[in-house]
Amino acid sequence: MPSRTGSNPRRRLVLGLDFGTLSCRALVVDADTGEELGSAAAEYRHGSMEEHLPGSTKRLPPDFALQHPSDYLEVLRKTVPKALQTSGVSGHEISGIGTDFTSCTMMPVKKDGTPLCCLPQFRDEPHAYAKLWKHHAAQPEADRINEIGQERGERFIKAYGGRYSSEWFFSKLLETVRRAPKVYSAADRFIEAGDWIVWQLCGEERRGLSAAGFKAMWVHPHPQGGWTYPSEEFFKALNPKLTHVVREKLGGSFLPPGARAGGLTPAMAKLLGLTAGIPVAVGNIDAHVAVPACGVSSPGEMVLIMGTSTCHLLVGDRSQDVEGMCGVVQDGVITGSWGYEAGQAGVGDLFAWYIRHALPAETAKEARRTGRDPYAHLEQLASKLKPGESGLLALDWWNGCRSVLMDSSLSGLLLGATLGTRPHEIYRALIESTAFGTRRIIEAFTSQGVGIDRLVACGGLARKSPLLMQIYSDVTGRPIQVAASEETCALGAAMHGAVAAGLHSDLKAAARSMAHVQAESYKPQRKHQATYDTLYAEYVRLHDYFGRNPASPMKSLRQLRSKALGMD
Repeated sequence: MPSRTGSNPRRRLVLGLDFGTLSCRALVVDADTGEELGSAAAEYRHGSMEEHLPGSTKRLPPDFALQHPSDYLEVLRKTVPKALQTSGVSGHEISGIGTDFTSCTMMPVKKDGTPLCCLPQFRDEPHAYAKLWKHHAAQPEADRINEIGQERGERFIKAYGGRYSSEWFFSKLLETVRRAPKVYSAADRFIEAGDWIVWQLCGEERRGLSAAGFKAMWVHPHPQGGWTYPSEEFFKALNPKLTHVVREKLGGSFLPPGARAGGLTPAMAKLLGLTAGIPVAVGNIDAHVAVPACGVSSPGEMVLIMGTSTCHLLVGDRSQDVEGMCGVVQDGVITGSWGYEAGQAGVGDLFAWYIRHALPAETAKEARRTGRDPYAHLEQLASKLKPGESGLLALDWWNGCRSVLMDSSLSGLLLGATLGTRPHEIYRALIESTAFGTRRIIEAFTSQGVGIDRLVACGGLARKSPLLMQIYSDVTGRPIQVAASEETCALGAAMHGAVAAGLHSDLKAAARSMAHVQAESYKPQRKHQATYDTLYAEYVRLHDYFGRNPASPMKSLRQLRSKALGMD
């Protein structure tokens, strides 16, 4: 390949920045081969603030999950120079930058981008901080949005599978208006954290089409129409203060995945050890950038991004209303195709909850004796069980239900426990519950004629848990490939940076050069499928009784908790 600076050939390198739920990873990638040359990760200093604000002993309300935007800049300073060092390349060799961010993470800022929580007068105000995707305190606001949206026949209701989520942009914004009107008044912008970090890198406010379409009601008003937000009349019906919210508090321009948002500012270049002016791609959602990194770019292909939660991203050739989908956006994932999203709000988080809060001390001690961590120990024991052997069945809603019911007030359930039930049996039942949830999502699409011909999984769970992947294959009855990269989100972000820098013409071309999957796949075991079909039928019965019933005991328990905490 010709060198840009002389006769010596030089690799074309890009940087991917993956801002996850609790940490950020920087990855240096060869844009021609996808070779990952070096990486570095750093955790957010304040993590996910779910109990207290920094320096405060006052307990946050239930279902809050906040972050401090200063953490996002701090991890940049830590990870980028270290990733360059581990890769053995100079920052001047980096040709482009791509980013991804866990979404919807929304924050109020001033017109220069300063987060309100960084101002002294708002330091103790929870609503001035970034609201992480798993901030579920806005469920009442989501209920109000759905009520008004359905009454008015708003298009966004259908575009989001029948219900708008408490995790998303306008639920959290309406919560701010109602609970902290001074924050709303003081904010010049409400912005996705993924768009904000790009603003900090290139000095220009540029908003990604993907987050706007999947999280913020920017949808087709009708199948053949253009893109738009709901009318001012709709926002006024929600709250009079929101009448002009789009014009007064959003702003910016929308760009498709892989578009150039701007050039790296001199100040950021100096801070990170890079070259000023190199292209920065428009921000995108973490799960979404993983799609091309899994080699997926054609209709009928679905990616399972498996981590703390699971996102299901599907490439389609048309728009179709599907119950419980988290949105359908043209060019939202791969340019030239329709992107569909669904998801489960708690998967890795569910398993972590069990290990941290429900695992008996004796089992943890036994794991240490065997030299395994608790996860590996439980998996080893659970793998010896046959489907149905535990006599247990669970619902996977420990963090609410994202798809297909779109209701964060739902909760977990374990059925069939006896005095003889053992920890590894519960662990397997929890794994199976998440597999049943994925099958329910797949069937929501296929029942509406949206084809799914190929499944590819990525993320830590897909690589670390063979039992989980085999159960998913058995439950869905489908082969599942696994991405070769351990860092598919960071790799996908780097692909977006490569497109923004003009190193590839589009994401499909980048995927052909940079993405790889493992040679072997998980295949369904016929001997297990009949049992899992029976268990799945019972799962659906529980799913509909506890999830669709307005008088669900889960709703009553939630109301009693709120009353006991003085939150009703």
